[in-house]
Amino acid sequence: MATLTIRGLDDQLRDRLRVRAAQHGRSMEAEVRAILKDQLAESPPRLGVGSRIHVRFAALDGMKLDLPMRTKQPRPAAVDE
Repeated sequence: MATLTIRGLDDQLRDRLRVRAAQHGRSMEAEVRAILKDQLAESPPRLGVGSRIHVRFAALDGMKLDLPMRTKQPRPAAVDE
């Protein structure tokens, strides 16, 4: 087991830690261990934007849209110089 010393902890933070530890029925040291364990626990990898979009719309799989035929060729955008 490793030992960790934290210096420079302000009094307000220490007091909040003491209250939180008491609420959970553990020592301040045990509370710090629990906080670190919760915050540093392995979490599943986050999905990227494209994957999240795919998941959201996957239920619509097979939905077909009737797209109208294009009657005119697209024209370039007018750019003012």
